[in-house]
Amino acid sequence: MLDLVSLLCLLGGVLLLMILSVIDLKTFLLPNIYVAPFALLAPLFHFTTNFYYLDPQGIILGGSLGFLILYVIRAAGNKYYGQDSLGLGDVKLLGAGGLWLGYEGVLMAMTLGAFAGLIHGLIYAVIIKIKTGNPLNIRRLIIPAGPGFAIGIVLVGGWLYQGHVMAIIYDLLP
Repeated sequence: MLDLVSLLCLLGGVLLLMILSVIDLKTFLLPNIYVAPFALLAPLFHFTTNFYYLDPQGIILGGSLGFLILYVIRAAGNKYYGQDSLGLGDVKLLGAGGLWLGYEGVLMAMTLGAFAGLIHGLIYAVIIKIKTGNPLNIRRLIIPAGPGFAIGIVLVGGWLYQGHVMAIIYDLLP
């Protein structure tokens, strides 16, 4: 029974990340109404796995580290650019991701997410150049960061929890 709940937590987390990504691509916002449930599913998942993957201390450390690192990056970017360079929704999303992944996982998700964002930004810049004919300018390119971070969280989570998911699916088969 708890295995099924843990699987539903994982599926709910991925669904919420997909919803958040679509919203961020359209509005440049990551609403708390979706970030909060994503964050709350993490401790429930770890509880249902009897804290096999992360203990409570690891959950708190991962969430804190994900939040604090991105908050510092945001503060530095805001100071440098004189405007919001990264939204608080992105900061909260990485904090929630840290609850799922722990401190090592959230650092990897942040790195993969930044790389995914870079690829997204370059593709977007080329498309804009093709559409407008203007020179390629990536210095002031504005793209949402949430989808990249969501990709990083899903990739690291998939790597961490693949055995758990496969065991549950195997147990459900007749």
